[in-house]
Amino acid sequence: MNAHTHVRAAAATAALVTTAALIAGCSGGGGGGSTESSGGGGDLAGTTLNVVAAWSGAEQENFEAVLKKFTDDTGAKVNYTSFGDNGPTFIQGQIEGGTPPNVAVIGQPALMQSLAESGDIKPVSDDVRTAVEANYSQSWIDLGTVGDELYGVWFKAANKSTVWYNNDIYSEAGATVPEDWDGFMDQLQLVQDSGYSGISVGADVGWPLTDWFENVYLRTAGADKYDQLTKHEIPWTDASVKEALTVLGELWSSDVLQPGGAQRTFPDSVTAVFGANPEAGTVYEGDFVAGNITADGNSVVGENALFYDFPAINGSAPAVVGGGDVAVQFTDDEATNALMAYLASPESAEVWVPKGGLTSPNNGVDTALYPDDVSRQIAEALTSAETFRFDMSDLTPSAFGGTQGQGFWQEMITFYEKPGDIEGTMKRLEKAAAAAY
Repeated sequence: MNAHTHVRAAAATAALVTTAALIAGCSGGGGGGSTESSGGGGDLAGTTLNVVAAWSGAEQENFEAVLKKFTDDTGAKVNYTSFGDNGPTFIQGQIEGGTPPNVAVIGQPALMQSLAESGDIKPVSDDVRTAVEANYSQSWIDLGTVGDELYGVWFKAANKSTVWYNNDIYSEAGATVPEDWDGFMDQLQLVQDSGYSGISVGADVGWPLTDWFENVYLRTAGADKYDQLTKHEIPWTDASVKEALTVLGELWSSDVLQPGGAQRTFPDSVTAVFGANPEAGTVYEGDFVAGNITADGNSVVGENALFYDFPAINGSAPAVVGGGDVAVQFTDDEATNALMAYLASPESAEVWVPKGGLTSPNNGVDTALYPDDVSRQIAEALTSAETFRFDMSDLTPSAFGGTQGQGFWQEMITFYEKPGDIEGTMKRLEKAAAAAY
């Protein structure tokens, strides 16, 4: 562990040197893109870069602070646009209009892959690759690679294997942090018996439910099967899918579940546990739940609002399902390459980390900068995870894994409402996957 930490520190230092050299413009080799430096040497003053991402509100403010440091360091002006939930559509429109951004930060590796295959995005420069290899574990490098080329720099990550609980309610019920799935069900029952619902689920939209499935499947089927199902190399009628749906169906048909989930939004499921008048003791979702709790204002993360890792099933080893946002470049020029190198460096994440709401997959980031023990725990669990797999729905074609009212999202809602219909669910999922891949 210590040796690994020293290697990491040395790698991080090397990456910072690389980044500093690139920002200082010690190389003259831009790719001849539309964004030319008007200054001499490394001075990027007079250059304007356009960056697009999903972030709005507080997240946008924090990312703009990251971009401002780049401007302060280089002189390059950066315009930021939020595309909200319409990333693929927005980016396709910009490409078709002949005005792609210099850099986009996107949440779907499948979108990155299709943009790479169509030639719309460029592989990263050698300097950026050096920074990424110094600062990221192999799983993140693999996730940013298409074919043999590195296209993506993972800036933000989400640990989607966190179960949040109201410690006041758990204490009152005599419930404790479970060690495995059976213990999890037992603790939910204790909470239920104390007069609260054991767990609240927001099931008016499909993505929280696909996250549930992915965590259960990774633990029951294992990482290799997870990869095969993600690529549709095995069908959704496989016995491994049946096993995961059986486990999930037992929870979703249990009386520990707060009634009425199909009409409840995800934010409302968090409020049901951490609001002024809590109705349930537990809610599952990713690390971003902390932001919902804070915005709600009735509970304090790290005091009564705590989390435990998603429980092991049948003795499964610790694993993390995660998400993230990856920066890709549409132009190959000095300023764009400098920005990508900056996003690959610890110092870019370290602007946002202390403000809260950012889990960085960058191993070079000083975890002491996280604003509280909970966010530090989340980040360290993610960067040190032995088995890490990206959110399955984000890796599949969006027609299957990312579209409201159809495919994975819709079939999980249908299964939530009828958790006894395992065979029908498997057949409908397979039919939808066969049409989408």
